[in-house]
Order: sequence, then C-alpha cells, then structure tokens
Amino acid sequence: MNSSIIYDAKASGDLPNWQIDDDVVMGGKSRSKFYLNTDGNGVFEGSVSMKNNGGFSSVRYRFHSIAVLEYSGLVIRVRGDGKRYQLRIKSNKNDDYAYVAYFPTSGDWQEIEIPLDTMVPSFRGRKLDKPNFSGNYIGEIGFLIGNQKAEDFILEVEKIELK
Repeated sequence: MNSSIIYDAKASGDLPNWQIDDDVVMGGKSRSKFYLNTDGNGVFEGSVSMKNNGGFSSVRYRFHSIAVLEYSGLVIRVRGDGKRYQLRIKSNKNDDYAYVAYFPTSGDWQEIEIPLDTMVPSFRGRKLDKPNFSGNYIGEIGFLIGNQKAEDFILEVEKIELK
C-alpha cells in the first residue's frame, strides 16, 4: 500500500509551519506550546482552562495541499497521556471548519489509523450538516484537546502519514 509522509519529526529537525491556536482568541485562558524534545519528536503540551468561556488548546500544521484521492486514511504515531484528543484536517487552510476524528491515548506509543471518510465536519465544536470528508486535497492537519474540563496535557507526535 502506498503511503505519503505529511510530517516526520525526526526527518524535519525543526518546526516549520506549526502554529498554536488556543481559546485565547475568544478570551479564554488555556495555554499550550509545540516544541521538539530531546528524542526529536514534536510535543504539544499545555494546560486547558475553563475560565472566560475557554476550554481548548490546539496546534495546526499548514503545508502545500496534498492530493489524497489515492489514500484512504491517516496514520499517526503518537504517545499521549491517557486523554482524548481530536485529529483535525482541512481541505483548504482558509476553510472556517475542519474535519474531525477523536482518538484516545494510552500513555504508550500508539499507531492510530483514521479512515478519511469517517472524519466529520465541525465548526467551533459543533457538527455541521455536511457529509464526512470526501475531499481531493488536505492543506492543514492539527490536534486539539477540549474535553470540557480544566486539565494539563502532553501529546508527543513522531509521524503523520497518508495510507
């Protein structure tokens, strides 16, 4: 089966095009960062606050659009902290909404496969009345934590690929 690497932390050696997008854009108090650790993996880490109607932290990775017609899913290699996260994609980085899939973490390294056609359209936490992802391109991918409670979090990201 063909695969295409979207992000490989060890191969990139830096953090091009990763951007934090926390609830502070709406007055919230959550804080996060994305950095490379000593193992060379990307780390999304922070604290979600419910103050001022907050409740989420996210990070997104923008890139030149990738054609996805020959692929059926995304595979992420991550190590989380036992919390639930969202994987988010956009067909076009300028879209207001994203396609979302939730995944649990176990505290151990996991290789999680998410079929593209199971990703549901969402805007500000609300499912939209649109079909699941069936696009031809992906131009942005990201992670979000927003479990409706205040919590510290850490998600280590080694690789994201299309399969």
